[in-house]
Amino acid sequence: MPDIPLPLRTERLVLRRFEGRDLDAFHAYHSMPETARFLPGPAKSYTQSMERVGRYANFVFEKEGDWVCLAIEAKGQPGLMGEVVLKWLPGRGQGEVGWTLAPAARGKGYGTEAAAAVLDLGFGELGFHRIEARLDALNTASAALCDRLGMRLEGRHVDKWHYKGQWATELIYAILEDEWRTRPR
Repeated sequence: MPDIPLPLRTERLVLRRFEGRDLDAFHAYHSMPETARFLPGPAKSYTQSMERVGRYANFVFEKEGDWVCLAIEAKGQPGLMGEVVLKWLPGRGQGEVGWTLAPAARGKGYGTEAAAAVLDLGFGELGFHRIEARLDALNTASAALCDRLGMRLEGRHVDKWHYKGQWATELIYAILEDEWRTRPR
């Protein structure tokens, strides 16, 4: 697998490795119950945020099971706005994309732009064949983001997860490399 050329740049964003300076901003939105609502586990403590930022800063992407989490910041405006993740799933050419944004960055198209850049990376330099996104059916904002990316809803697993005191239905969206290349822009 080739090295990931960082930072990735889009029209409005820079996607880069996490750094120690991202800790306070990361903790600010990951400690909020509204952010944690659709993520595994409760809102993060400061110590959990430190551990996560350290792991994100030192990722290795060499084999199935590895994943990269990139910090999202606006061009010309340093400061963490969120993160975008690409996981290398078991099976030839399989990946999973995900994202989390700070409240101030939501609703501005940053998540779509960052996820599109990671899909370009996955289908380009990394040679993936299929990339999916898995989300709680109640997460309508992420479902809309998947739609904007041209991902297709492939599955609905009713009451698949029990977390945060309730059952959750999982939606699986996906797109193939040739669909990504030929989608309307």
